[in-house]
Amino acid sequence: STSTVPTTPPPAAAPAPPGFLSEGDTGPEVTELQERLLRVPDVYRSGATDGRYDATLSAAVARFQLWYGIRGDETGVYGDDTRLALESRTGEPAG
Repeated sequence: STSTVPTTPPPAAAPAPPGFLSEGDTGPEVTELQERLLRVPDVYRSGATDGRYDATLSAAVARFQLWYGIRGDETGVYGDDTRLALESRTGEPAG
């Protein structure tokens, strides 16, 4: 008997890709983002590392995007382009 692997079509409204963070998100990925932003001078000054993507963090991400000329993501949204730029400036994740 031949078993065919079903191919599922991509959903009409694709969910945000993994690692894509924006205001309202919570969790360890947000904490890591906060910790990375704190390593960049003046971007997220005295910012919290509470794992909550709030307006303050969104503004810090937007500031980072503006200062470093990151164009691929929406303003204040932590997507692939912003992640690559931030990781290249802050090194490997701690731990």
